[in-house]
Amino acid sequence: MARRVNNLLVLTVLAAALPAAEAAIIAGVGFQAARGLPSQASAVWPYDSYHDLRWLLVYHRSILEFVLAYLVVAAVRGALTAVLIYFSWPERFGRPSVANLFRRNLVVALLVMAVIMPWATISIAFSVVSLSWLLIASLLPMIVISPFLLRAAVAQEWWRGLPTLAQYGWTTLNVVVITAAGAIMTAVPAWWSLPVAALAGAGNGLLWRRSVAVALEPVNPRWRRLPVAPVVGVLVLITPTTLLNVPGILDGPAWRPPILEQPLPEDVPQAVIVIAGHDSEYRGEPSADPRVERYSYEGLDSKEAPLPYRPEATHQSLDVSAVRLASHVDSLHRRTRLPIALVGQSEGALVARTYLEKWPASPVTDAVLLSPLVMPGRAYYTPPHTTEGWGVVTGYAMRAVFQLWFLGDEARGHPDEPFVRSIIIDAPFYRNRILCPVAGIRVIAFLPTVSAIEAPPGEFTQVPTVQSPAFHAGLFGSQDIHQLIINFLQGEEIQGRRREYAILQHLGAAWQPPPLALSLNPIWSASIEGDPAFSGKVCQERN
Repeated sequence: MARRVNNLLVLTVLAAALPAAEAAIIAGVGFQAARGLPSQASAVWPYDSYHDLRWLLVYHRSILEFVLAYLVVAAVRGALTAVLIYFSWPERFGRPSVANLFRRNLVVALLVMAVIMPWATISIAFSVVSLSWLLIASLLPMIVISPFLLRAAVAQEWWRGLPTLAQYGWTTLNVVVITAAGAIMTAVPAWWSLPVAALAGAGNGLLWRRSVAVALEPVNPRWRRLPVAPVVGVLVLITPTTLLNVPGILDGPAWRPPILEQPLPEDVPQAVIVIAGHDSEYRGEPSADPRVERYSYEGLDSKEAPLPYRPEATHQSLDVSAVRLASHVDSLHRRTRLPIALVGQSEGALVARTYLEKWPASPVTDAVLLSPLVMPGRAYYTPPHTTEGWGVVTGYAMRAVFQLWFLGDEARGHPDEPFVRSIIIDAPFYRNRILCPVAGIRVIAFLPTVSAIEAPPGEFTQVPTVQSPAFHAGLFGSQDIHQLIINFLQGEEIQGRRREYAILQHLGAAWQPPPLALSLNPIWSASIEGDPAFSGKVCQERN
């Protein structure tokens, strides 16, 4: 009995110490955006390695540095896990030595890091373009494979048969603990996150104890002769391809929001340019009101009419898109003699915001940003054919994932397309200033509630916002949202924040990768923008 108590005490203290130590470091350096991460430091497989890989993918500067750090991290993780499993081992089963557990778990650590590398890479892609479905896509496969990886740490022939419901239950409960702890740690003052992290770590220790016990229980699993684990691994690796076709993520050729289909009320004083998002398509269809025009990513023809465009045109850089928008604004203003309102969705919102930044004196008086990317540009990876620079291996990993999912079909977009690279290059602006007031311009943002998990808890906007239940890019088709846009264009002050938005922000904090500090990257360090990752504030005064 005393021995069992001692084992449990050592287990919980060790499991609590790791997150508490990380929380102390994060609080000490004031890294606000990373405050939700420490609870994963002692989590069960694979969430502990998912934690390690996200730090490693963001914070490395060369291929050699990544490889060496990868091996060191795997060795340390294997050793830590071996000790956690040693003190979790039930007495009714013959407990192996720490040395045997270390050898086994070193191999498992290398295996786990290799298996979840694609999902950790997707999470970094989320940091770049700030699309919530990428974050969700990086987490769901790990929930599926976690019982298999846990069994690999303690059991022979772990790849055969289905895990039991108990095995799934205990490993999934760790997701709940991590999520709740991340939410609380980002809601309390920075130094109060230490006891919360320690408590979450102790909970991890108890979950290790239960998870190891159920993994060792003698059962006759279903399909016990079949290599289920490798099959499941392959299936979860290819499923993200289908997620890229979820309705509402992209603007297809049939994209016709109400503002294009219905005449504007007479008392709307502006002419309107409507800017669609990434992978949208325009075939030249006229709008219902001559005061409303569809922006073309290809620009204007000789008669100053918007040119039709294919989805690939939306992959151009934001600077190019902003230049073409400037021509469109001047043309429409000259023809109608009316002030101009910009209504942009997703990438279109970034095009509008880039234009407003680079053309401070213009005929534009109003800007409506629908489903804007919230604080994109939080990670960096180097261009192709480089061997040094922040995130160099991350870039190669993203390209490999793209090749796997799309077989090189660049029409679907790729990690180095000019649109994505323009966000990365000008990340200080896009991270800090997307949802900031613009002198002389009325700006409003319409945010789907799913975007709440896209930004770290804290300030992310200083413009009026309307938050509404929807997926990304799913607001523009709503007649209710259309009426609010019309009301805004008519001069009304619109505001509609939802209480659950801030709650969802906190609940997503544990699963976001740590941002790369703006001051570390030479490409960014000359910027005069502040860094919300440390200040917790956006729209900071320029130095």
